[in-house]
Amino acid sequence: MAVLCRPAVSVPEYVITMEETLELARARHADHPQLGLALRLIRNTGVRTRHLVQPVDRTLTHPGFEERNRLYAREAKARVPPVVQRALEDGEVRAADIDMIIYVSCTGFMMPSLTAWLINTMGFPSHTRQLPIAQLGCAAGGAAINRAHDFCSAHPGANTLIVACEFCSLCYQPTDIGVGSLLSNGLFGDGVAAAVVRGTGGHGISLERNGSYLIPGTENWIAYDVRATGFHFLLDKRVPGTMEPLAPVLRSLAGGHGWDASDLDFYIVHAGGPRILDDLSAFLHVPPHAFRHSRATLTEYGNIASAVVLDALRRLFDEGGVDDRARGLLAGFGPGITAEMALGRWNRAAGPAPKGAR
Repeated sequence: MAVLCRPAVSVPEYVITMEETLELARARHADHPQLGLALRLIRNTGVRTRHLVQPVDRTLTHPGFEERNRLYAREAKARVPPVVQRALEDGEVRAADIDMIIYVSCTGFMMPSLTAWLINTMGFPSHTRQLPIAQLGCAAGGAAINRAHDFCSAHPGANTLIVACEFCSLCYQPTDIGVGSLLSNGLFGDGVAAAVVRGTGGHGISLERNGSYLIPGTENWIAYDVRATGFHFLLDKRVPGTMEPLAPVLRSLAGGHGWDASDLDFYIVHAGGPRILDDLSAFLHVPPHAFRHSRATLTEYGNIASAVVLDALRRLFDEGGVDDRARGLLAGFGPGITAEMALGRWNRAAGPAPKGAR
């Protein structure tokens, strides 16, 4: 049974607060006819702080798509390896024990993927399989967990490394002044996360079932408009209401496993915004406290895209986890509108380490 081990997470050192974000919006868009609405939406996100790969003044400049993408690659190579090393240690495996690397990111582009660079520089075997995922946005964290589960199920005893690297601040577009763009400027943050999914042994979530769902006719609700200046984020105002059609899908997945989605022991979901969590609480009939880890990520880091699910899970580990065999749900939501969902049980028994591991 594949086990998702404790994630390692890192956020950059440059910090912007909610009040600084609001003040910048007032200063830069004083004549915007809907400034009051944008400020209210940003304030309602509940995001207190976000972390950036550059100081705020440099983040607000646009040196061009080429330079931004070069910065993405440089920062990824500097910030990902230490997080990966911690994830390997937390999973009690070595680089030599990894059979596949899944790399997810929607905020920069590299070809070959960073997976090739990691294999060449961190001691992963040359036969390590590579699975880069670039176009699932915030849902990619859940997708990575599910694809790791699938791989470990198809190859008993295999181990997978998941890496999520998101530098959302590099997608800031100073000329985009729609309310949705202004909201995103106050919502998204930067972060790197990694976790091992072990095919045998391991302490964490024993993955049992997964599923995917796309809400028909919503493919343009979250999107990138790719221009000469880079990725321009498009966000439809109907996105916050998507939990109403997705809650029954989560119920169906759990029901097919003989579980009641309203009566689980833990919930780790992507926090795109506070309404997502509020609606899930209402539609699944679970107390708001059930989503405390996702809300904490949103409050302290903002929406760090595909890394949210891994950071929320890291917080559950930090809290001490739950009882052995406790049942839980993990889910990521993103462009499509796509939901990537998983069910699993908490596994406290570490079990045998992979051959050759410490």
